[in-house]
Amino acid sequence: MLIVKRYPNNPIIKPDINHPWETYATFNGTITKEKELFHLFYRAMSDEENYHGHHQIRLSSIGHTVSSDGFNFNERWQFIKPEYEWERYGCEDPRVTRFEGSFYIFYTALSSFPFQASGIKVAVAVSDDLKTIKEKHIVTPFNAKAMTLFPERINGKITVLLTINTDIPPAHIAIAQFDKIEDIWSDEYWRDWYRHFNDHRIRFKRMKTDQVEVGSTPIKTKYGWLFIYSYIINYISPKPEFTIEACMLDLKNPQKVIGKIEEPILTPQEKYELEGLIRNIVFPSGAIVEKDQLYIYYGAADTTCCVATCNFKELLRQMEVIKADTPKLIRYEGNPILEPKNWHNWEAKAVFNPAIIRADDKTHIFYRAWTNDDVSTIGYAVSDDGYHIDERLREPVYIPREEFEKKHNPSGGSGCEDPRITVIDNKLYMIYTAYNGVDNPRVAITSILYDDFINRKWIWKKPVLISPPSIDDKDACILPEKINGQYAIFHRIDPDIVIDYVDSLDFQPNQWLQIKSVITPRKNMWDSRKIGTSSVPIKTQYGWLLIYHGISAIDKEYRTGAMMLDLKDLGKVLARTEYPLIEPETDYEKFGVVNNVVFPCGSCIIDNTLFVYYGGADKVVGVATMKFSELVNYLKEGSEKKFLTKSFKLL
Repeated sequence: MLIVKRYPNNPIIKPDINHPWETYATFNGTITKEKELFHLFYRAMSDEENYHGHHQIRLSSIGHTVSSDGFNFNERWQFIKPEYEWERYGCEDPRVTRFEGSFYIFYTALSSFPFQASGIKVAVAVSDDLKTIKEKHIVTPFNAKAMTLFPERINGKITVLLTINTDIPPAHIAIAQFDKIEDIWSDEYWRDWYRHFNDHRIRFKRMKTDQVEVGSTPIKTKYGWLFIYSYIINYISPKPEFTIEACMLDLKNPQKVIGKIEEPILTPQEKYELEGLIRNIVFPSGAIVEKDQLYIYYGAADTTCCVATCNFKELLRQMEVIKADTPKLIRYEGNPILEPKNWHNWEAKAVFNPAIIRADDKTHIFYRAWTNDDVSTIGYAVSDDGYHIDERLREPVYIPREEFEKKHNPSGGSGCEDPRITVIDNKLYMIYTAYNGVDNPRVAITSILYDDFINRKWIWKKPVLISPPSIDDKDACILPEKINGQYAIFHRIDPDIVIDYVDSLDFQPNQWLQIKSVITPRKNMWDSRKIGTSSVPIKTQYGWLLIYHGISAIDKEYRTGAMMLDLKDLGKVLARTEYPLIEPETDYEKFGVVNNVVFPCGSCIIDNTLFVYYGGADKVVGVATMKFSELVNYLKEGSEKKFLTKSFKLL
């Protein structure tokens, strides 16, 4: 873990009651060094004042102070203040860069009050000597903040980073390049750029509910451009988590992230970060390397300026190589492929969470069906090509038969839920969640002969419970081949995927699944709350590929990812998708019986294409596809940690 040390005498800049323009707050400082002096520019806020006829405005401007060591700053003065209509109501959050003989200080300009997105834009002040401002310009014609200029041209181009749509989320960090400096404040350039802003985005966000913002000016290293940025977890919630992260951008193509420190390098911990104008904030705005130390300047609780340091070479050593972007499942444009039929009572409310097998060149779909009084049964449909439904039976092929799955609570749910099917020898083994509305949901197993299945003779073996009483257990499936002479069964005991091994699938009375291996959720990721198996694992030469679902502790949405498990030790996770393969985005995934859910229970491969079948919002069935080899190669590449400095062989 990277050791980052806060300066013992933090905060380094506090509000000053002797300066009316900075009596309330002084934060988000940006740094540059010139002639052995550290120049810090920071956002300053006055106390409430009557301003342009508006009462109770705390006006922001930009202060300037200098230091000989980067820690102790003394004399301070107001450097940038509102002068033009486009900055009438404040100048915020500067970023300074020396570029080709001049200093460019980008800042947020506020043109309207009450504050609104259309009046929050980027501006720039230009100085030749850090004493006077030569010129000022409004830069973006759209909502944006936190622009910073690279200190040199890249491939002959002037290059900036900025955060767009900061006040109309989702926000994105993006890149822009120019031939000449005047183009930076060209309205025509930016309007054309904004029409295609998706082409300029840099991917940082792990979840759509998070926020990213530009932090410091990038620092050139042997390996790439070191970039310190703000990562805000669950930005739209009442309790967002502000963190500071570090990554490496490619030297010649800074839109490409080539390395990243795995954990946040700073989170709110000290009292001055936890208490202030806005609690629990650390927000980076400047960085500089001095004597093998990286100085990180940041705002604390939107109240004061602080600094922390770390060993620069150690930070570089811990920079992990970024693998390729997580591949994405592509939704079938004809989704949903199965919807409820209100004239069939047994599937009138919802059809979802389907198990899949591919047999006789057909995709066989065993889906959960729901009555209006919440009884779950299993329906059956067939597709030749994996997309179009060619046949759908009028009656369920599996219904509740035992007391542990029959309705015992008239106002509650019950039945046979969320099946997964594995073909072993001459049988189809179906594991599902059995629920009677009173006891805990438990795992049940049944089977049918392969020939009976093909001939539509739905002669299922008497089901038995295989998970312990008094434990909520779900999301179970059987590996299609033995491991060390035993059958492996995945199941889910909140919040983990757990694995057990059994000698026989003919369970004896009071023989319950146990826990031999555990796979856990990941902190601060899209799968941070709990995880569960989705479809039966698929064997590859590199490991068992498991599609799984994960629930975020932040927004509670169900997303889908993949992991590669060791061929002999299923509890050993070789690689895992950093981002989801698919997450709720369409209306049929966002709105239904349970909103914001994509929940696969089955998958198959047709001509190197992976088909994943899922429930959308606990209401309908959808299918999404991707190249199987693409996912396998992604996970193969991610099975080993690689560090940037070792790949360059320079440190």
